[in-house]
Amino acid sequence: MANRLKSYVSSQYIEAANRMKPKTARRRIVAYVEAYDDIFFWRTVLSRFENSERYFEIMLPTRVGKLERGKKAAMMKLLMGKVGKNMIACVDADYDYLTQGASEVSREMLNNPYILHTYAYAIENLQCYAPTLRDVCVAVTLNDRQLFDMEEYLREYSQAIFPLFVWSIWYYRQDFYKDFTISDFCAVIETGNFTIQKAPEILQRIRRKVGTRIAQLQREHPDAKESYLAVKESLKELGVTPDTTYLYIQGHHLFDGVVLPMLKKICSQLISERQNEIYRQSQHSTQRKNEISCYTKSVSDIEGTLKKNLGYVMSEPFRRIQADAERLFQPSVPEIPNYFK
Repeated sequence: MANRLKSYVSSQYIEAANRMKPKTARRRIVAYVEAYDDIFFWRTVLSRFENSERYFEIMLPTRVGKLERGKKAAMMKLLMGKVGKNMIACVDADYDYLTQGASEVSREMLNNPYILHTYAYAIENLQCYAPTLRDVCVAVTLNDRQLFDMEEYLREYSQAIFPLFVWSIWYYRQDFYKDFTISDFCAVIETGNFTIQKAPEILQRIRRKVGTRIAQLQREHPDAKESYLAVKESLKELGVTPDTTYLYIQGHHLFDGVVLPMLKKICSQLISERQNEIYRQSQHSTQRKNEISCYTKSVSDIEGTLKKNLGYVMSEPFRRIQADAERLFQPSVPEIPNYFK
């Protein structure tokens, strides 16, 4: 393993390479990310810090010509001791931000200034930033009618799952977190088949399921009230509120299981409405055919549009990421030791 790790470049290696360039050349800073989809997101974070002195190259880690992608923990263990002012790591926070040092990876992520993280569970959560979802629908359908208040729906969804989410973090701050895993939590809060008409029923069903599981957990841990309330207050101090819990649950669950199905139903109805409007207003079949063809070509892919949603730049987690990056690219940030040795 040691020999394989040596094949990675390090911050010092990149610094040496930068010194070989003309003095007027910009300093190259490598930013390693976990997956291809992350490259665009971290470009939106780092681009504002490029200037006449530095530029960023965002990429996946490579080793002996082999492309590496995988879990954050594996990437961090490979890069620790190698990141620095010329090479940084940019990762999803997952639960590691909220568990506040309960694991080795969590401690490293929180303590290493050369690791930027999302604060929200993952990039997917920020792409689903609730105040921007109507804009996503308009971009997809070119129809500005508001059929459904998605922001309010996610607020109520967050409020419904927040008490159980506190339990989830409570478990992950313990040694026996496998007794109530993220998968277990997501199974309780899944929404099922979404329709606009059934949205109130969906929320009510989730409240019932959450209440049932909480009662079970309280029976299993009758002495946990004080520690539970302490975790609840801790989460609020870290930025988690009952209204914004959706930003901190598993990203794939939120993106693929909650938001995307909702957008598909809403956008499908908006597209249908626009097409019906064209049919009604067309003077003849040729005009109708041309208008329908033009509109169909203008409609965007829902999933692709959501992944390119930049509205998260207005969110509190994104502002915190930017603040971390701003502190990082000051000359006073020191090199730090490798905690994985």
